[in-house]
Amino acid sequence: MDAPEGCPALKPTRGRILATPPSEVRRLHALPLRLSPGCDLRREIEQAVAALPSQSGFVLSGIGSLTRANLRFAAAESPTSLVEALEVLSLGGSITPEGAHLHASLSTASGAVLGGHLGYGCVVRTTAEILIAVLPEWRLSREHDPATGYQELTIARRLDSDVA
Repeated sequence: MDAPEGCPALKPTRGRILATPPSEVRRLHALPLRLSPGCDLRREIEQAVAALPSQSGFVLSGIGSLTRANLRFAAAESPTSLVEALEVLSLGGSITPEGAHLHASLSTASGAVLGGHLGYGCVVRTTAEILIAVLPEWRLSREHDPATGYQELTIARRLDSDVA
């Protein structure tokens, strides 16, 4: 898929974590993306997935480079802005209609590695190459979890009539 115009264990988890046997995952579609310089990494991922019938998926892999990054480190209230040449070493997370929950590992020109929650305003320097897994048989969303206080991932099987 070209960059958008204008841009140079899966069972319901109410109270427990369950793994889904591979035999229950019947279909998985891959969505490869290549983002151009100047693109907002998180925003473009969210927009590409929002255009899909399922409006959700998982980032399986992501690499590339950035000129700016906004990472929220563990237990931090707000993101830290990094303005320098950065390499995207890894990128992963989930995307739902409510938004993305992405984590990234980045390296600086000196080789220092930083990681955290990927915020908006992460600007692609030369390229970003992302592979997204789309699971048309599953509905992913985010709901408030009183145990954590955060909007957490919820997973439900789609009805056969809903599967595209």
